[in-house]
Amino acid sequence: MTAWVDGQPADSLALANRGLAYGDGLFETIAVRAGQPLLFDRHVQRLAVSCQRLGIEADLALIRAEMTRFARQLDAGVMKLILTRGDSQRGYAPAAGAAPRRILQGSPAPVYPAGHFAQGVRLYECQTRLAEQPLLAGIKHLNRLEQVLARAEWQTPEFAEGLMRDTSGRPVEGVYSNLFVVRDGRLITADLQRCGVAGVMRAELLDQAPTLGIAVEVRDLSMSDLEQADELFVCNSVYGIWPVRGFAQLNWPVGPLTRRMQAVAYALLGS
Repeated sequence: MTAWVDGQPADSLALANRGLAYGDGLFETIAVRAGQPLLFDRHVQRLAVSCQRLGIEADLALIRAEMTRFARQLDAGVMKLILTRGDSQRGYAPAAGAAPRRILQGSPAPVYPAGHFAQGVRLYECQTRLAEQPLLAGIKHLNRLEQVLARAEWQTPEFAEGLMRDTSGRPVEGVYSNLFVVRDGRLITADLQRCGVAGVMRAELLDQAPTLGIAVEVRDLSMSDLEQADELFVCNSVYGIWPVRGFAQLNWPVGPLTRRMQAVAYALLGS
């Protein structure tokens, strides 16, 4: 694994880093092709919103420049930015004047079975629930224990993803993806004002669908929405779109609208 800390090659981090102590920071996971970070503007925009939300005073121009150089060196794979509030002594209170720390990691692109794209995947019914915290909703903060616990619930290859619900039982997202319901020619995805991650692929699909004549709807989902769905799919910025063919006792076909959106994602990711 290739890694930089604050713009320099490194393989260690200070023990006083608040990202390690408290999960006090943010991250972005970005696909890289031919030295270019994909959906880059979306990732940087989300990072800017997230920094503002958490009050992390980061130099976004510097971060963007470093990521550009790092991606060029990586050439192909996945680039992960971890941005922490910096180092401090013991205690929750941030140290005055602490400089944010920038960590970049590069790894090979994951290889997924071709069947995930072609025939679709089954979702595991996760028992771990997403807590509701509007201040943190939507952003990619470093506190990912809910996802860690949810992913630990299954080990069999039968399931490629898990469905996560909030504490009221509403479907929200996958463990590492966003969820879309297709019904009557419309794309419906969960409102993420209380919990969940606002994925950059999700944002792109919501923007591009209307230009293709496809209506979109962002609202709370219910289990009945899944039961009445014509199609279902999950998406993220690394693999694109996987059709969902089954969850619990429910089954769906890989339908035409999912295939149309797969083509959009394919064009965005160049793969």
